[in-house]
Amino acid sequence: MNVLIASAESVPFAKVGGLADVVPNIAKSVLQLGHEVKVVLPLYASIDRSRLKPYLQPMIVNMGYGVEFARLWACKYDEVEYFFIEFERYFGRNGVYGENGNGYSDNWERFAFFSRAVIDMCFFLNWIPEVIHANDWHTGLIPVFLREQQVGSLQRTASVFTIHNMGYHGYGPYDLLRFVGLPTHLFNPFALEACGGVNMMKGALQYADKITTVSPSYASEIQTLAGGWGLDDVLRYRSADLIGICNAVDTNIWSPKSDRLIAKNFSYHSLHNKDACKLDLQKKFGLEVDKSVFTIGVVARFVEQKGLDFVCDLLPEWENHLHVQFVILGSGDSTLEYRFTDIMHRYSGRISVKIGYDETLVHVIEAGADCFLMPSRYEPCGMNQMYSMLYGTLPIVHAVGGLRDTVENYNERSRTGTGFVFEDFTHGALYNTVCWACSTYYDRKDDFRAMQKQAMKKDFSLAQFGRKYADVYRFACERKV
Repeated sequence: MNVLIASAESVPFAKVGGLADVVPNIAKSVLQLGHEVKVVLPLYASIDRSRLKPYLQPMIVNMGYGVEFARLWACKYDEVEYFFIEFERYFGRNGVYGENGNGYSDNWERFAFFSRAVIDMCFFLNWIPEVIHANDWHTGLIPVFLREQQVGSLQRTASVFTIHNMGYHGYGPYDLLRFVGLPTHLFNPFALEACGGVNMMKGALQYADKITTVSPSYASEIQTLAGGWGLDDVLRYRSADLIGICNAVDTNIWSPKSDRLIAKNFSYHSLHNKDACKLDLQKKFGLEVDKSVFTIGVVARFVEQKGLDFVCDLLPEWENHLHVQFVILGSGDSTLEYRFTDIMHRYSGRISVKIGYDETLVHVIEAGADCFLMPSRYEPCGMNQMYSMLYGTLPIVHAVGGLRDTVENYNERSRTGTGFVFEDFTHGALYNTVCWACSTYYDRKDDFRAMQKQAMKKDFSLAQFGRKYADVYRFACERKV
């Protein structure tokens, strides 16, 4: 089966959120099953072109107002073919979606163009996929093109659309339809119209042959009024075609046994070596160096979804009543950045905050912390709680989406579990759960160590993940026929 995966992000080329981690995992896992897989991304200015090979002939992109000429680049990474669409007017910028915390005002135009260019790339390469797999709103128009325009030899091509985050829809004006050459009659509530604009996420949900999201619990949550962000009725209508598949982990990158970015490798047979990683974490973040201190890590975008405003509210309480250190890495909302930095200065040596993103430091935190805090208001799947468990770092999570599906709550009677889970999204529930994790670390050391070993034995590998997506592709092709 020929599969084309279209995305706005993918490591190692461009990363803003978890989408970038998931896309190469899908590609690699499906490729390993014997299918032919290609991935296509926009060519952002930040991508190193010295690693890529350009096609000399320009590629025609058929827009509603006429043709544009783009350029195609390619490379192979982890045995997967990657293609990059160069169009400087839209993608020759410093950011992926925006700069300095502000999204680009023409994002709808940029990614509508990208979706159309993905279709034309198939003809340019003379390579017709059985399935095009679109991801999030940035590629949401691809299923619409495939269904509405029945473009040439792509008439038999099926579409799969994956929702990585229901909170972002991709709105454009009415003129978006003319911009990409789609019929204007699609501007109605039963097609692409929502709230007076063109909703690209809604278009994908209406027209994709199969829809997936990144955990079974999230698949249920987005069909509710609270979790559907205004599209719950569409998702309930398409529920027979909606499948939740938990994300997987590339253990070639995320394994404490072989990770070259951490101070000392370890496994559940040699957990004592994790102490060296904790000392390295404390030194790198300027904390008091003491392997006996309970240490909690946080890596997240500073956005409302992640619940970090609650963390800011509670940090002084925890520091005043618990013997605990916090390490926080992330960026985003300027108010949260200021609040975290201010708290760090008040609790020097016990709280350390680094504004920004550093892949090496993520590995250092995952390996060195005792617990990893993810108090998300909602979380489609999450990757860090899975990385954490594989490194013996027990997650503290809100029971939503993939966090509910992947973390087993600590049971004091059976002395089992892989983390600490709270149900109610309140200050009290979060405060008490962190205190519970802290008391377990200090007062029930054998339980804590047993949970670490249980967590490290979890199987989040790519093999089963790839088979599930291959099945979805097959179902989509059967539905298309």
